[in-house]
Amino acid sequence: MDRTREGRGRQVCLLKATFLSCLTLMALPLGSRAQIQPIELEGLIITGTPVPRTVGSEASHVTILEGDDLRARGVARVAEALAEVSGLHVTQTGSYGSLTSTFFRGAEPDHVKVLVDGIEVNQVGGGFDFSGLLMSDVERIEVARGPASALYGSDAMAGVINILTRRGKGEPRGSISARAGTYGRKEWSADVQGGSAMTSYALSATRVSSEGILELNNQFRATAFSGSMLFTPDPRTRVSFFGKYGERIYHFPTDDAGNVVDTNAFTYGDEVILAVEGSRMVSDRIEVRGVVRSYGWDGGSDDRPDGPDDNLGFFGYTSLDSFKRNAVDLRANLGLGGAGVVSAGVELEEEDQRSFSESLSEYGPSSGQSRNERSNRGYYAHLTSERSVWAGHLGFRIEDNEQYGSFFTYQAGLSYSPFAEGPRVRGSFGKGLKEPTFLETSASGFTVGNPDLEPEQSLVWEVGIEQRLGVGGGLVTLTWFHQDLEDLIQYTFVTSEPGGPNFFNLAEASSRGLEATANVPMGLLRLSAGYTYLNTEVLDAGSDEGEGAVFVEGEPLIRRPEHQVSLGGSYGFPRGSLSGSVRWVGSRFDRDFTTWPASPVELSSHALVSLGGEVTLFDSRARMPAFDIQLRIENLLDEDYQEVFGYRAPGRAVLLGGRVRVGGG
Repeated sequence: MDRTREGRGRQVCLLKATFLSCLTLMALPLGSRAQIQPIELEGLIITGTPVPRTVGSEASHVTILEGDDLRARGVARVAEALAEVSGLHVTQTGSYGSLTSTFFRGAEPDHVKVLVDGIEVNQVGGGFDFSGLLMSDVERIEVARGPASALYGSDAMAGVINILTRRGKGEPRGSISARAGTYGRKEWSADVQGGSAMTSYALSATRVSSEGILELNNQFRATAFSGSMLFTPDPRTRVSFFGKYGERIYHFPTDDAGNVVDTNAFTYGDEVILAVEGSRMVSDRIEVRGVVRSYGWDGGSDDRPDGPDDNLGFFGYTSLDSFKRNAVDLRANLGLGGAGVVSAGVELEEEDQRSFSESLSEYGPSSGQSRNERSNRGYYAHLTSERSVWAGHLGFRIEDNEQYGSFFTYQAGLSYSPFAEGPRVRGSFGKGLKEPTFLETSASGFTVGNPDLEPEQSLVWEVGIEQRLGVGGGLVTLTWFHQDLEDLIQYTFVTSEPGGPNFFNLAEASSRGLEATANVPMGLLRLSAGYTYLNTEVLDAGSDEGEGAVFVEGEPLIRRPEHQVSLGGSYGFPRGSLSGSVRWVGSRFDRDFTTWPASPVELSSHALVSLGGEVTLFDSRARMPAFDIQLRIENLLDEDYQEVFGYRAPGRAVLLGGRVRVGGG
């Protein structure tokens, strides 16, 4: 096809630009700020490149969300925090605990890499549900836009969300929090942390629950435990351990169109995250680093007959999926004196998924089961460099996958700030990939997988300018981006031959837009604003046909608003803080799946107002605990809206609680 040749031509142009960027970076007389040093969060960004970058030197648009600030506002879930980030659109299919996804610059929800302390938590093929991800142990969230497959491999087509948990330091301290409110919501958390020059630790436990917004069978419960330890036996050696266990259960009475029809259906799942990392400075210029990590997920759905009379048609279903991802990452960082850091590494990964399902119907029961596994080797090399006026990065990765063979990805970016107090100009581009799911490659039965599928891929570029506002941390940014999504995998009901595969690389889409942000400190008052303009277009609908199809050539992608605005403010005073936010989401297109074929619908715009406050009633004195009161009001104006057609979103909610803090010197 002509479009395929055009896409290949763009790749050739980008490869030439990559080579030219490499020459530019190697020629820059870069300074000592690019030295290899232990990873500390303060003043650094650790997402997107193998070594940390100084805040203000990044070539792509990065947003940092501080955990303490979010908790002071009463934000309890990561999805709530991400909803205010420019370039992202978060959708929740109904009540608390329902499937929650992010559209990253208009890309598909499975086109973003999600990390917890650098550990990948995506399912095979990129999917991730944010509904059970809680804020209690979060130190900060880094949102790095643009493809990062050159470092992280599959799924990082549009960007990376890295949730970094607390690292203990200083004298031992701890806290216990609890609050309750509308819709039967109850939340509690406890944490303890501390550290010395040689060791540090942080432990956290959280539980949240809700009775839901619907009249029956809408309960949600999530529990999480996490802990980390860091050992520094000498100034050149670091060894860290991280572990997290979480479980969740969500009851839903709705069918695929949002109709309340079921009294006992629910989904469930539990996950285990483990990682051991060690690094050693073998000389003043060479660091070696190794990470062993594991992510496991067990979950499924259960929809038993509602009663003795529920025995017609397909009246019962149960499923179980067990997924494991184990990986080893070995890396070496070489300092080039005053010319930056070269990093090279290899990642070995094994993916394993076992699935079981059983359907009950008046025609008799039927069941299915499968087990699939595949391995991947990734080889990568990156150059990262900084100086007073120039900064840049350049990298590539070669995937050698057992399923789809070899694949090449790359990324590059430059940043230029000629004046100490003047604007900074930046630009970046890259190529990303997303591997097919096991269902898409290996399914058998009524649906047949296609083992010859290629990964989905993205080609993205962005340019931006930003201006610092004095010494108080103020910042104004403007970023223009363009994103092509190619070889998107689609299901086709009609196959070319009996028993042939149902999945093919067929569709293509693009998105472009503007991200504008402003953070303005004014003494005790801090104001923030964000605006996103997003224009999406289906370039090739593939196998979809009709105006009610998910992909309609020449039309926008569904569920992506063209305009989004967020405004926020916080006021800190000696004994607490007050905060408020307004988030306006413009109209967007969706589909009504209650009809066949589906019919186009338009979701109206909506505005959500939230208020929060925290007041310290008792200070910590003479080894006595401190006590804080917290209040949060969500959807203050009780806006009636839907983020996904057919699924009503929560109305006004009030949460009131308190926190006891001890220790910390």
